[in-house]
Amino acid sequence: MIAIRYHDSTKHHFNRFAPSLGYLDWANQPDPFRRYDGAVMHELPRDSPAATVPYTALFDPPSQRLDQVTGVPSPSIDDGSIGEFLRCSMGLSAWKRYGQSRWALRVNPSSGNLHPTEAWIVHDGRVSHYAPREHALEERCVFDSRDQQRASSVPAEYFLVALTSITWREAWKYGERAFRYLPARHRACHRRDAVGRCDAWLADAAAAGLVGPADRRAARP
Repeated sequence: MIAIRYHDSTKHHFNRFAPSLGYLDWANQPDPFRRYDGAVMHELPRDSPAATVPYTALFDPPSQRLDQVTGVPSPSIDDGSIGEFLRCSMGLSAWKRYGQSRWALRVNPSSGNLHPTEAWIVHDGRVSHYAPREHALEERCVFDSRDQQRASSVPAEYFLVALTSITWREAWKYGERAFRYLPARHRACHRRDAVGRCDAWLADAAAAGLVGPADRRAARP
């Protein structure tokens, strides 16, 4: 019943829009780039592997992509492959300017260019936050010896990806309607598809011996 009441109170109607402030509070505009003061930062390489991958290969089934990688000697996952994975799925694609205003565009879509989604990488005994403006990983946690032993069961050629949301970035513009966007399936699919397409690209590049292995299982959020 709570969901139904929320839906009814925040939906648009044929003869009017949903209730809102009617203006944007520019003084409290959220920062689109989360940073952690004092966190150790590891810059990621910006050079792209010189791979020629057909566009249609991005839509190949996982089994076919894995067959392409089978038997091909490739280096372990490293900063270069992780950096390219993040750049092509959650990174910046361009900067735009109008008058005195300047803003970034990103690889994955976002309603209102608000980008509430943050990406995290778990690899090499660390949990790191991805800072897309700097194209770097901010170290947020280092596993202790007990956690290291548990993590040792995960093959070195894998890394984990986590996606989180910052509610205020949506609520600042959409008010009560923000919760319609944050948990919406289309938003989760946008990020999942961006991650999946990049994973497919890296898998095909790995088959050519250009980057490390990138099994689709490593890209599942």
